[in-house]
Amino acid sequence: MMADVQAKRVQPGIIDAEVAGRAVRRIKDYLMRYPDQTTIRVAGEHGDEGPLILPREAVSLLAFILAQAAEGRGVTVIPSHAELTTQQAADMLNVSRPYLIKLLETGEIPFRLIGKHRRITYEDLQEYKRRDDVKRRTAADQLAALGQELGI
Repeated sequence: MMADVQAKRVQPGIIDAEVAGRAVRRIKDYLMRYPDQTTIRVAGEHGDEGPLILPREAVSLLAFILAQAAEGRGVTVIPSHAELTTQQAADMLNVSRPYLIKLLETGEIPFRLIGKHRRITYEDLQEYKRRDDVKRRTAADQLAALGQELGI
């Protein structure tokens, strides 16, 4: 789907849920036992190899992916610098492409042109989503308060 943005997608059910569940439990147990470790040593299966050293955050991300797989869900990992097409961005916001283009043209979401094609960074898209979520919550709170005032 988003190969041009170096995204990695694992479809639901591809990873064995039982194996993923066991692995995520072991990882979480380890992380809880050693909360101050910034790196995690993974022993190799071959005696002559040294341990694999992984950053704690990478192990936490792996645990998250495995937890989703254990629930039978798919996962997509997208680098924060990835650039999306207008259709990919619209799909991620669950809006139409014309509506997304209106957001771009009004300056709500930054973009850059590559030839005639607009590209939106994943970071900018997520920032817009955060701002939009805050606006929606504020509007909902105001409606709820008005409803209470009116006794609805």
